[in-house]
Order: sequence, then structure tokens, then C-alpha cells
Amino acid sequence: MSFHEIRFPADLSFGALGGPERRTDIVALTSGHEERNTPWAHARRRYDAGLGLRSLDDIEALVAFFEARRGQLFGFRWKDWSDYKSCKPSRKPGGEDQVIARGDGETRSFQLVKTYRSGPGVYARPITKPVAGTVTAAVQNVEQREGVHFDLDITTGILTFREPPLAGVEITAGYEFDVPVRFDTDRIMVSVASFQAGQVPDVPVVEVRV
Repeated sequence: MSFHEIRFPADLSFGALGGPERRTDIVALTSGHEERNTPWAHARRRYDAGLGLRSLDDIEALVAFFEARRGQLFGFRWKDWSDYKSCKPSRKPGGEDQVIARGDGETRSFQLVKTYRSGPGVYARPITKPVAGTVTAAVQNVEQREGVHFDLDITTGILTFREPPLAGVEITAGYEFDVPVRFDTDRIMVSVASFQAGQVPDVPVVEVRV
């Protein structure tokens, strides 16, 4: 897949509207009950980048970024200011934030994940675009150092230990992360007069699978 490992300007994504989207197929039965199912294992996030624009300089930066991505052709990183940490927004990520796996004595590579819980419901989201320099890890609460105990592929979110963790030990990680996205349009319609009057262009952005 065509993807540029560059982040959309974070100051422009601040204030953008968006969030997760699910797809649910619903069949209404003659009894009045419903059958519900989903073909998606993971949510897909959508955003409107236009709402983060505050000046004509912002528009210039947006157009430059759009042209460099060739519209919808190349994906890029997006900072979702409402959900970009392995911990609560008010905290700093730490190595014990998220349980990503348990060791089996053989496996060395593990996908970063973020788990969402509410009541009995649990959802594990793969994190494929961690932010370089923010990832910490621990094995059974013992801190592990990147470049010493493990290596990280920031393009996939796969963490690889130099030595396989022992069987049964808990492997945890903390990090900041981006969302892999692309523009969901091949054109941007901008009117300087309308923008100065308070109207911003629609710039849809959609998450992509990587």
C-alpha cells in the first residue's frame, strides 16, 4: 500500500471533528426481534480536517500537504487529539499501561495493542503507527529499554525482543500513536472570501488498513 510516514500537521488536526465508525448489519425478524452482526473486526475512524483551519496560512499548509500526498493516492499519519495515548489523556504513557501479550518462551515479536473496556465488553485495537521515541515496555513489571532489550518497527507497531520472554510472563507497553489515514476526496474547494467569513472547507479524512 502507498503510505508516507509523515504526520498531518498536528496544529491543524487539533480541533478537527471525528472518531470511530462501526458497520453493523441489522435484520428485523417478523417477531420484532433483531439479529445484529458486523463484517468489521475493527472500527474505522473518520475526521474532517477542515475544522482545524484558522488562518490563510493554515489553508496554504493544507493544500501543500494535500498536493504532496497526490490527493487520495498516499496515506499518512494523523494525530487524533481525543485518543493518542496508551493511558488516560491526563497521564504520561508508561511501560505498564497496556497488556500486549504473555510470553511463551519462544515468540519474540508482538503487536502493540490498546484495549478498550466498558462493563463486560472488551475490544483490543492494533496500534500500527506508534510515535518514535515514546514507546516503553516492561516484562513482568521489569522495565525494558529500546535498543537494548527490544527493537520497534514504527511503521507496523511490532515490538521485537532480543530474547524471547519466558513462558507465562506478562508483556506490557506504553506509547503515543498516530492513526493511518488518507484523504477521502481528490479535491479541496477553498473560497478565501467564505473562509474569512467563518466558513471552512470540508476536508474528509478516513482511516486505512495497514
